[in-house]
Amino acid sequence: FALRFTAYRARKWPSLRVANTAIGSISFLALEAIGGAMTLTYGFNNAIAAILIVGAVLFITGLPISYHSAKSGVDIDLLTRGAGFGYLGSTVTSLIYASFTFIFFALEAAILSQALEYCLGLPLEIGYLLNALLVIPLVTHGFARIGAFQKWTQPLWIVLQILPFAGLIWAGVDILPWLEHRGVLQTGEGGIDLVMVAAATGIGFALIAQIGEQVDFLRFLPKPQTRHDRLSWWFALISAGPGWAVIGTLKMLAGSFLTVLILNAGIPAEAAIEPTKMYLAAYEQFLPPETALVLTIGFVILAQLKINVTNAYAGSIAWSNF
Repeated sequence: FALRFTAYRARKWPSLRVANTAIGSISFLALEAIGGAMTLTYGFNNAIAAILIVGAVLFITGLPISYHSAKSGVDIDLLTRGAGFGYLGSTVTSLIYASFTFIFFALEAAILSQALEYCLGLPLEIGYLLNALLVIPLVTHGFARIGAFQKWTQPLWIVLQILPFAGLIWAGVDILPWLEHRGVLQTGEGGIDLVMVAAATGIGFALIAQIGEQVDFLRFLPKPQTRHDRLSWWFALISAGPGWAVIGTLKMLAGSFLTVLILNAGIPAEAAIEPTKMYLAAYEQFLPPETALVLTIGFVILAQLKINVTNAYAGSIAWSNF
């Protein structure tokens, strides 16, 4: 059912299992890098305004797409065709979507390869090759194997995602430098500049195609039979469909904060938006360096494999459609 309507007999997993699989793809660390880049360039006020606007738009546009895809059991290709854009329109959509997944597969692989080089000394070329090869056995069996992978890795990812910020709060890290950070292009008194906010949102809106990856999994939601099923269905739909934008917004805000944190610690601006260095610096605020290094490399490997499994799955479908 990868390339066509997902029949009800193929929707055999519980709603929450489907939602958990879809949410697993929101682990990608490019979100932190985007939030950090916005802040370094446009300053705290403009970056935060842009991140919140982007998050709101992504949620609003993602809701009807998620609903109709899940209800009808179709992916972005078939949804586009059914929405009146025809065969050619769906083909162009598949090309755009496939390109998005390819680009983000490369970005996430680059982040992981940088982490392996920085923490373990592994050459970048070897890291790129491993990133491409490791996901293949996880993707070839479709939703069943991807769902199992996301299910067993989700708890650990959640802990490693939250732990550095809990530790920073416990360590009493000062957030004032973040609130007062001025971007490279920021001028005037430091208030909100609408032109800069618009420029920053242009960066964030590149994420709008992510909803396609969410519905590639949400189309496996089972048909609700009872009132309880309907509540579970809607919870799964909203949390894993447009709800990805809420998690994404929080991760961009996290990247914004961590970038300023390590920038003030003396890290050069060009390296301050690297997620590996962000989280390593966060862990080192309250843990010994060796422990911080182990947790950081484990977190980055886990997060990037979780998203690139989705990128490979969704990208292969979209490219085949095209």
